[in-house]
Amino acid sequence: MKNISLDITKAACFLQDGVVKAYEPKIKEAQQALEAGTCPGNDFLGWLHLPSSITEAFLDEIQACANVLRENCEVVVVAGIGGSYLGARAVIEALGNSFAWLVQDKKNPTILFAGNNIGEDYLSEMTTYLKDKKFGVINISKSGTTTETALTFRLLKKQCEAQRGKEEAKKVIVAVTDAKKGAARTCADKEGYTSFIIPDNVGGRFSVLTPVGLLPIACAGFDIKQLVAGAQNMEKACGVDVPFEENLAAQYAAVRNGLYHEGGKKIEIMVNYQPKLHFMSEWWKQLYGESEGKDKKGIFPASCDFTTDLHSMGQWIQDGERTIFETVISVEEPNKQLLFPEDEENLDGLNFLAGKRVDEVNKMAELGTRLAHVDGGVPNIRISMPKLNEYYLGQLIYFFEIGCGISGNVLGVNPFNQPGVEAYKKNMFALLDKPGYEADSKAIKERLAAEA
Repeated sequence: MKNISLDITKAACFLQDGVVKAYEPKIKEAQQALEAGTCPGNDFLGWLHLPSSITEAFLDEIQACANVLRENCEVVVVAGIGGSYLGARAVIEALGNSFAWLVQDKKNPTILFAGNNIGEDYLSEMTTYLKDKKFGVINISKSGTTTETALTFRLLKKQCEAQRGKEEAKKVIVAVTDAKKGAARTCADKEGYTSFIIPDNVGGRFSVLTPVGLLPIACAGFDIKQLVAGAQNMEKACGVDVPFEENLAAQYAAVRNGLYHEGGKKIEIMVNYQPKLHFMSEWWKQLYGESEGKDKKGIFPASCDFTTDLHSMGQWIQDGERTIFETVISVEEPNKQLLFPEDEENLDGLNFLAGKRVDEVNKMAELGTRLAHVDGGVPNIRISMPKLNEYYLGQLIYFFEIGCGISGNVLGVNPFNQPGVEAYKKNMFALLDKPGYEADSKAIKERLAAEA
């Protein structure tokens, strides 16, 4: 079976000869620190060998729970934010029907995502949609007190119980949370919900291969065993003893650090030519942004969907400030086939495409854009996936995870904490007069009054 592949030639050429290779000792040291658990954040390394630790019995347990939800629900709402939903959504959107909300799929429940915003209109519209639906909830929160998710879960819990009765609701509400502590754990134990554990040593953005991601993906009808098998394969392929020239994650970490430190490239744009990968880019943005963006360091992660965004961002990418590089995810073979038809009048002048696959046109747009951007001074890294399926998505997920861990260590930051995200929460709680934030509330309100 083929693996995903990496081409760094169109990025390394923007650096002096030998720069990428010169990073090999740093990359090796960083990866050895991960293996030995001597790096910053070493209490959050549970993801490192997670794929190879997952057993068939564990996956069967997750699948059994997913089957209960699938058999008893028209809709399953996944309540979570950040790493508690992005990985699952990335896989589900990549593998699902692009028009799933319009298709009456009798085999699979509709998967909705909530708890990732505080939009009153969004929540109101969602609860209205669910009024005549048999729905269940997967509540994903380690603490159970994350504002966005906790607020949403309270609404959904009350509605599910009102519509299905408390006993029936117990069967279709599942908690994915801490093993022992927190509001979500207390609620799950008190109500008798089926629950799964978020490992203490796996941070949210690295948690897609735990029940956080596996349960929603299984509910959507996709093969979690193949997903894990792909990740297991990539864990071996990117192991600490794999030579630098064969280790995709090591090469990725080396070239992006070279472009950042020696090439002055401060922005990495994740590009795809397959619309189904939009949320994979969103997951990647959190993974790298939250891992590397600290201590006034870090490459800024952005993303574009091509060719769509060539008509909005293409000008800036081609001719704007030369502080960017692109990482392109290319899918070699689509799952569907569609040919351009012949048209007698040919008013649009497209008969030269008649009989060609749509994907052939897309591939030429990809190649043409890559050539243009390289000519315009934009280094290009290319990741190629043989097909868009569970196995290769599993490979891609672990590739990005290990690449992130290595890159963060080379950068000299703790890739596994996120101290910066607490600042807004402190201000928000103070402004909402949450108990315990009285002093902060007074200080912030005095500051706002002075600035008014």
